[in-house]
Amino acid sequence: MAFSSGNSSGPMAEINVTPLVDVMLVLLIIFIITAPLMSHKVKIELPEANLVQKDDPEAPKTPPITISVKEDGSLYWGDEPVSKEILESRLSSAAQLQPQPKLNLRGDKTTKMGTIQEVTKIAQGQGMLDIGYVATKVKGQ
Repeated sequence: MAFSSGNSSGPMAEINVTPLVDVMLVLLIIFIITAPLMSHKVKIELPEANLVQKDDPEAPKTPPITISVKEDGSLYWGDEPVSKEILESRLSSAAQLQPQPKLNLRGDKTTKMGTIQEVTKIAQGQGMLDIGYVATKVKGQ
């Protein structure tokens, strides 16, 4: 099938790209005009917070409380074995101190996470705010 050029009344083989170029130019102009309007931001004044805590050199430093939990669920306040009832009363009195001491929870490698979670709930229930979990760094890293 051959296409002829000239004045024949057969179908045209070339695509007319003029309407395509016109549409693309109109879209380009629209995007050029609307792009700066889309990046308009509302300016607001955010409140400032002083997140840096200044240590008062005259304030007494309280040593952290260390609670150890063994695999069998036995609890130790420092090196002294304690029961859950004694632990609750000691944590309650420690939570009233100003400044409140930090609480470090140490769990044995084989201690179940549920036991650590239970001690954490007891500490939170007594009002302890700063609870940390002690771990050792893997050798070779």
